[in-house]
Amino acid sequence: MNRRSFLQVSAGGAITLPEFQPKSTLRVAEHPVDRAKFPVIDVHTHLFSLGRKVDPASADSAELLRQIAAWMDHCNLRTLINLTGGTSETIPAILKAFTPFGGKFKTAAEPTWARANDPGYAKWQADELGVCKRQGAIGLKILKTLGLVLRDTGGHLIKVDDPRFDPMWEAAGSLGLPVLIHTSDPAAFFQPIDRFNERWEELGNHPDWSFYGKDYPTRRELHEARNRVIARHPKTTFVGLHVANNPEDLGQVSEWLDRWPNLHVEIGARLGELGRQPRTSRKFFDRYQDRILFGTDATPRGESFPQQDLKPAMFRCYFRYLETEDEYFDYSPAAVPPQGRWRIYGIGLPDSILRKVYHDNAARLFALA
Repeated sequence: MNRRSFLQVSAGGAITLPEFQPKSTLRVAEHPVDRAKFPVIDVHTHLFSLGRKVDPASADSAELLRQIAAWMDHCNLRTLINLTGGTSETIPAILKAFTPFGGKFKTAAEPTWARANDPGYAKWQADELGVCKRQGAIGLKILKTLGLVLRDTGGHLIKVDDPRFDPMWEAAGSLGLPVLIHTSDPAAFFQPIDRFNERWEELGNHPDWSFYGKDYPTRRELHEARNRVIARHPKTTFVGLHVANNPEDLGQVSEWLDRWPNLHVEIGARLGELGRQPRTSRKFFDRYQDRILFGTDATPRGESFPQQDLKPAMFRCYFRYLETEDEYFDYSPAAVPPQGRWRIYGIGLPDSILRKVYHDNAARLFALA
């Protein structure tokens, strides 16, 4: 792929696509929102990640949490839930680091995928989840590892609805731990990286994010496998992260929500899709106001996702989308939009719905104040 991708200009010169940063000539009302109107619970953050080998006990981690806690107060963020909490071996250290900050920070557990092919894994993982709950975990995070990365001893991808995980789903239900599940990815990640792909620039920068071809299942197959899990375990609460990873088709997400009452969704890192369809989104929020949770998929250190750094400016994009009817504004504070070169429109939720999305729905699911 030619990453320079020259654009011809009338003067006869050329600029590259990364250099192309047009300034809108529209004159429209602007209502930036510095502070959320009601207290916020963000159910989808990554404060600590095993992949980044961050030591929760380090002085740097303590200082980072102090900085985050300070601007949380300014932005009216009551609680951030860390979804990369790891296992019973790592959760105690993370929760100890959170202790000085009262209830500002919580954590979820993750399955131990490295043991998935071991004999007796099903029972072991179910028991392990109980240990994590006793330690203080308040949910179970399922990465897209399941379905797109994890393989059996023969090298084949393990399906999301593989029965070996049934005891884990059941344990989550009996323990009262919501399952926050990430299955598949944006539709563009399953399409050829060509001139028709709306995330061509993003995928050109991160070609490893593409799941097109090879032996990957289709996006539809992944969603159907996840939905079979939800249907098989009606007493377990599932939260479909990233609007159940299908914000491009809110009609289909609506069908899923109508069919499975144990399914909820959160909106992390999907303003770029939701904000492009403000009328459809507004109706969606109105209809499912009791089952939509606030999330951002934000990280405090931007090694992998610099555009999603855990900073007030990023949260304020969400506040503006949810609280105002502003037109044609950035869905990210990044200089170059990280997902695509488009802008979004606010949906101006009424206070009664805003309270639920910001706080009440998550407080109910996770038993938080």
